[in-house]
Amino acid sequence: MTDPAAVAAGLVPSASERDWTEMVPVAPRLVGTASRYLDQIGLSQRPATVVAADRALRDFCRYLIADHPDTNGFAQVGRNHVEGFKALLGQRRTRGGTPLSASTLRQRLGMLHSFFERIIEWDWPDAPARVPIFAADLPRSDDALPRFLDDADAVRLARAVAAEPDPLRRLVLELLSRTGMRVGELCALEADAVVHIGEGWWLRVPLGKLHNDRYVPLHPQLLPLLDAWRASHAHPSLLLTNDGRPINRHVVTRMLNRVARRAGIGHVHPHQLRHTLATQAINRGMRLETIAALLGHKTMRMTMRYARIANRTVADEYQAVTAKVEALYASAPAALGAEAEGPGMRRVRTEHHRMLANGWCTRPRELDCSFETMCESCGFFATTVEFRPTLQRQADHAAANGQPARAELFKGLVDGLGKEAS
Repeated sequence: MTDPAAVAAGLVPSASERDWTEMVPVAPRLVGTASRYLDQIGLSQRPATVVAADRALRDFCRYLIADHPDTNGFAQVGRNHVEGFKALLGQRRTRGGTPLSASTLRQRLGMLHSFFERIIEWDWPDAPARVPIFAADLPRSDDALPRFLDDADAVRLARAVAAEPDPLRRLVLELLSRTGMRVGELCALEADAVVHIGEGWWLRVPLGKLHNDRYVPLHPQLLPLLDAWRASHAHPSLLLTNDGRPINRHVVTRMLNRVARRAGIGHVHPHQLRHTLATQAINRGMRLETIAALLGHKTMRMTMRYARIANRTVADEYQAVTAKVEALYASAPAALGAEAEGPGMRRVRTEHHRMLANGWCTRPRELDCSFETMCESCGFFATTVEFRPTLQRQADHAAANGQPARAELFKGLVDGLGKEAS
């Protein structure tokens, strides 16, 4: 097994370097174009993006060498190559034996799409005539709702955190719970992150995954915890482990799950605390713009995910309609068959049958009308055989005036009356 420290020190080549070195004798032009591209995006993209692009290009080059050995460069890549590569990715399995997730497939193919798009724009000699990967090739990402702790679990966790005897563990979990920071932002906090602005204290959250930093207000309970911690730990990084090293996301996850188990709520991911804070805020009336600023969202679309959880308009209208329906049936008998129908149900039925020109409206008074101009399309519309002449005239009128949909509707009602008579 390769020693990561030796790889980092440059003493041992990384897996990426070994792969590219092995491919040079077989496909020098493919390797040359890919290496030049990675060098270019390394000047403007984040390291994680370059790593992802490197992996996608290595996978694609290995596939081309194995399945299309006559392909000497990317200029020869067409749809058949892309479709074969998609099939290969679909056959791959993770270490646990499961297929690659839709997000992984989208990332790999998306990186290749960006690669082809850019080398075409840059007018490189090894660029194909058009991008061979289309938007339809990328699997749709699941628009999942945020995973958050409900109020009961959030209270249990908060009590367990407040009772935590380890000062670092308590500080870390209080910061995550009360600021909504991403775990990567938490680990990157610097010792001078606490600042006094105006009449309050703020925490400067460093540059995160969206390349933006921000200030978040400090909860009153956080300030004494931070002061006590900084007084005993003089280091450029704010949060250090017991052996003096900066914390990382794995350390934070272990801390959280130790406390979560003690609280009796099982496994919790650090990002769930971010989702929980946002959900609690929106449920209690905080404006979306304020939540976006607190969480460091660049677009309101990111924040709208939380609005889907607590859409007050949906909840209020649902409760209003439910109350009307419950009021309608409050005095109705349990048995609704014709033979068991009591005076109360007959009164409800008679009261709410309103005569129309061509039938009856059976809509209860408690319910609003959704079809104010087209009763025949409403589920509460009912008609009987005595209205046949009127319905037939309406069908003929619609046909004579070039209204096929309306004519078909009335014809269906007339035909239905014929079946009832038979």
